Amino acid sequence: MGKRRLALCAGVLAVTAFGPAACAAYAAAGGEVSVAPAAPAPGGDVALRVTGCDAREAVAQSPALVSDARLTPDDGGDGLAGDGRVRSTVAAGTYAVTVVCDGTEHRGTVEVVRKHTSAAGAEPSAHHSPVAPVNAGAGGAARDVVGGPEQHGPGTAQTVVALALAGTAALTVHRAARRQARRGRRTG
Repeated sequence: MGKRRLALCAGVLAVTAFGPAACAAYAAAGGEVSVAPAAPAPGGDVALRVTGCDAREAVAQSPALVSDARLTPDDGGDGLAGDGRVRSTVAAGTYAVTVVCDGTEHRGTVEVVRKHTSAAGAEPSAHHSPVAPVNAGAGGAARDVVGGPEQHGPGTAQTVVALALAGTAALTVHRAARRQARRGRRTG
């Protein structure tokens, strides 16, 4: 009877430990559109990303962008990514960004901010670091270092595998306990 309790406790522990992560992963699977930087200036370049989309290609649309942005699978394999440019004539404000993927509309926002102007007669200052990453090999690794979207916690696939492994472990412990109980009855 003690091993059955152990198997039951292992199953409860697995659900307790991985349940919140599975819920968060499922909620994230609905998909969000992220824009980096979140507050670009007019004329600036942005990196767009959508999660929870199984399509091989999608298009991001926004009145703030010069044109629709084509999104393709990103290097991580858990979403679609692409680049866009903010209109140089767009007014400061918050604009919707939408991506229709697999018949589902994914939404996000981009907040366009005013350019900082230098004081009258002052010389424009030189940038101390690159303004935008250069796609110079490494598969776009510079974008990830500079400020690409960060990922937190396990993805949906990792959560499902962890839950399957925890269930298998609980089932194995339960079967071993039943076998040992049968052996004990035969020898006793």
